[in-house]
Amino acid sequence: MPDNAPSLDELRREIDRLDDNIQDLLIQRTAAVERIGALKGDDTIYLRPGRQAEILRRLVARHHGRYPRVALIRLWNEMMGALVALQGPFTLAVYMPERGAGYLELARDQYGAYTPCTPFRSVGQVVRAVADGAATVGILPMPDREGVEPWWMTLTGESGDVPRVIARLPFAGPGIGRGDGTEAVAIARMPQEQTGCDRSWLVLETGDDVSRARLRSALAAAGLEPTQLAATEKSGDAWLHLAEISTFVAPDDRRVGLLLDRRQPVKRAVVLGGYAVPLRADDLND
Repeated sequence: MPDNAPSLDELRREIDRLDDNIQDLLIQRTAAVERIGALKGDDTIYLRPGRQAEILRRLVARHHGRYPRVALIRLWNEMMGALVALQGPFTLAVYMPERGAGYLELARDQYGAYTPCTPFRSVGQVVRAVADGAATVGILPMPDREGVEPWWMTLTGESGDVPRVIARLPFAGPGIGRGDGTEAVAIARMPQEQTGCDRSWLVLETGDDVSRARLRSALAAAGLEPTQLAATEKSGDAWLHLAEISTFVAPDDRRVGLLLDRRQPVKRAVVLGGYAVPLRADDLND
């Protein structure tokens, strides 16, 4: 080693100094978040899923060095979950039909290990907990998961208490030991936030069991390019179809109006919300 190389004690003191700087910045960030919360007022859900996705995308894009991107994201998710909880009540209702199902782990990876979680054995209980305000966010299985009740049909109401889809999990790939590639969606009583790279879900009501090809054609003609038709269920005399759209769709989007103006085959359309597109494996490579 060169004669002027720092000693082990000097390097440790440098790490202590850096740790102090990181902690000081965390204290400053907490104070800034508290000021934002004070401006918003009391009757607010402080969670910002779109903002969280934008922050993580920006940090991943600017990152360099040997510190893993997936670990960087884990740090920020823990920090943001804790700061949301500082501003107001923040609890999770999680679908857990059996131990080891994977949804509790997805919830904690995204919203922080110390965010209070209540497990429920049915998807209906999760939806009700969020709709009643007993939980801020609900974690549900993907709607095309085999053997899962069609929970998405219960979100077709248009009152302010009806939860909407706000995120898809995992956003940054599964954590270590997370099993079989389980995915989930998050719902909350808030609208989807646009981030510039989004997917949206629409429920389409038809009088007959319309073919997927015809539904795809009707959506495309209205400018709503579908990525998939995830599920179809009978509801009374109507058929309900869940379609994922390749872009952000607001509840008052003119394209939804164009779809309904054609009358056939879609008689009613409800925007269920959507999510920021999760990061790809290439985005996370170090």
